[in-house]
Amino acid sequence: MNTAELKETAPAPDVPDYILAIAPYQAGKPIDELAREFGLEPAGIVKLASNENPLGMPESARQAMAAAAASLGRYPDPNGFELKSALAARYGVPASWITLGNGSNDLLEIASLALLAPGRASVYSQYAFAVYRLATQARGARHIVVPARDHGHDLEAMFQAIDDDTRLVFIANPNNPTGTFLPAGEIADFLARVRDRHGDRVTVLLDEAYNEYLDPELRFDSARWVEQYSNLIVSRTFSKAYGLAGLRVGFAIAQPRLTDLMNRVRQPFNVNSLAQAAAIAALGDTAFLQRSYEINKAGKAALVEAFTRLGLRFVPSYGNFVLVHVGDAARINLELLKRGVIVRPVAGDGLPEWLRVSIGLPEENQRFVQALTDILSP
Repeated sequence: MNTAELKETAPAPDVPDYILAIAPYQAGKPIDELAREFGLEPAGIVKLASNENPLGMPESARQAMAAAAASLGRYPDPNGFELKSALAARYGVPASWITLGNGSNDLLEIASLALLAPGRASVYSQYAFAVYRLATQARGARHIVVPARDHGHDLEAMFQAIDDDTRLVFIANPNNPTGTFLPAGEIADFLARVRDRHGDRVTVLLDEAYNEYLDPELRFDSARWVEQYSNLIVSRTFSKAYGLAGLRVGFAIAQPRLTDLMNRVRQPFNVNSLAQAAAIAALGDTAFLQRSYEINKAGKAALVEAFTRLGLRFVPSYGNFVLVHVGDAARINLELLKRGVIVRPVAGDGLPEWLRVSIGLPEENQRFVQALTDILSP
């Protein structure tokens, strides 16, 4: 064994056990990687694995990025004044209540860094977003994982699970990877009970990455809850319905006590200049957002119809993906890859017989349905 190999395989000295125990996050397979692996043409590959907007980014954001490119020799605005101002106007909160992140994933990490540590604990649901587990583990904190109810959050059980060590509760709504949704009344009741019993000691982080895909009658103004509860953080992202996944822009809304803590540990310049400019443009592009919602709703209906026809169980979804039970998911996923279709296996989330399928353009959805039908045909 040479020196390079020895360095690669030897355990790092004096590294906490909780760090060594972390299994790195597994992202969806890139198109170019699949093309190399199976000798496929990249242009012919359909990627329905990472809950991206199949429309791509809006033209308004492209133009804003082009204009911002002239200033790339300078560091970005570390406080994101223009973007925070636009968000403040949209959500009716002071700009000082907003924290910007390198995607909402960054905000989950920032919140956990500010609030968790060895000897503290977080509460989250079984089958919830994997980053809750990773962020908790990276802080050396204790996991309190509450069994799911119908593949979603059991808020009563989560409330009862909060103990003296708990400092952070994660709630994803809609939830990823299962697509479940909690109505406003249930969350409002949970927030009131947590505050009444635990005060500001326990922070609730409401992760609304897929909010824009909800039907209008299901949407609620969570920013008003932030005004009411000083122990609440609401996180959103531009990566999904706004089509800016590659730029990594997210934001959180919370009262000053929490935004101050988060900004103490937030990396400087964590949202780059192009991302800030594109996010401002996308935020104002209501036509693109509406089109994203409509194409997602139609695509979801097409997938649900196909799964029903094929006799496959699925979880009714409120996001831009559907979780479907296929049995031997590893085999079926491999067969889909051979056919140039990338979906998301979720065995790492405790769902080894399921696949998560992002909703694409009509032709992409049809390509997936045809491939799955061929694989399942006797």
